[in-house]
Amino acid sequence: MAAGGNIYCCEDANGRSVCGDVLPVQCYGRAYREISPQGIVRRVVAAPMTAAEVARQREEERRQRLEDERIRIERLRDKALLETYGGLDDIDVQQRRAELEVERDLDAARQRETELRQARVLLDREAEFYARRPMPPQLAKDLRENQLEQLAQKSVIESKQRQLEAIRARYEEDRQRYREILERRAPRSR
Repeated sequence: MAAGGNIYCCEDANGRSVCGDVLPVQCYGRAYREISPQGIVRRVVAAPMTAAEVARQREEERRQRLEDERIRIERLRDKALLETYGGLDDIDVQQRRAELEVERDLDAARQRETELRQARVLLDREAEFYARRPMPPQLAKDLRENQLEQLAQKSVIESKQRQLEAIRARYEEDRQRYREILERRAPRSR
């Protein structure tokens, strides 16, 4: 009699039940049952997974890890949002403060652009005197520098406008997320 008296049973490749007091060779690589001498199934051992099943399981585990990480990050973001703002009014105040700073820079850049355009008009008038003769090197240099500085100011203005749009989008996202958090919490406080 086998140690412990257990019997091991599985179905072979043809679907027939194969049993033995030790794991039969036909059961290797297959699911099997371990049965006590009283006929009670002590445990069921699943068949080893196929390569496709292993790949599926790994993919599912990877998906689950990504989802867990997404949830963790979302909770951290929610916590940070609640710690940053005392209410929706705080979001409005901070947004306005951030916008004002960028708008000041934008106004200064637009003012500088206007000054450069006005200077360009004067430089162009002066350059008209030299239509038939060589332009003085300093005037040519001033025209080039004015053109380059206008391009730089245009780039600064575009950058500040994008920054302003990004600020508005960020605060709108914060506002929406804050509302969602408050809505989720509301039923619990009733």
